[in-house]
Amino acid sequence: MTQDKAAPTTPLFRAALSSRCPRCENAPLYDGWVRLAPRCRACGLDYGAFNVGDGPAAFLILIVGGLVTALALIVQVKASPPFWVHILLWGPLTVALVIGCLRVSKAALLILEYRNKAREGKIADGPKP
Repeated sequence: MTQDKAAPTTPLFRAALSSRCPRCENAPLYDGWVRLAPRCRACGLDYGAFNVGDGPAAFLILIVGGLVTALALIVQVKASPPFWVHILLWGPLTVALVIGCLRVSKAALLILEYRNKAREGKIADGPKP
């Protein structure tokens, strides 16, 4: 692997919103809506070396779920709409928020792992008894 140049100085939130490669900031991180590409199309950085996992999804379940539940309760108490209004409002809003926020949070986690040189932990090979 080649020596990395100086890390880009783009602020994390802007870098995550643009969903660009953390090394070269050119190619997009994603192949689909929320599936990371295997590697950068411009500089060849292997995204598989980063362990993004399910961390962003777990936090989004809690954050988006709590937010939508609070909003639904406020609307129910203030306006008392029929049940079908809640279904039409909160179902699509939840899906949109989760997909939109998942892209940004996965990109932010990958960028942070790259900038902090985080890798999977390994147990050092010591002398065997």
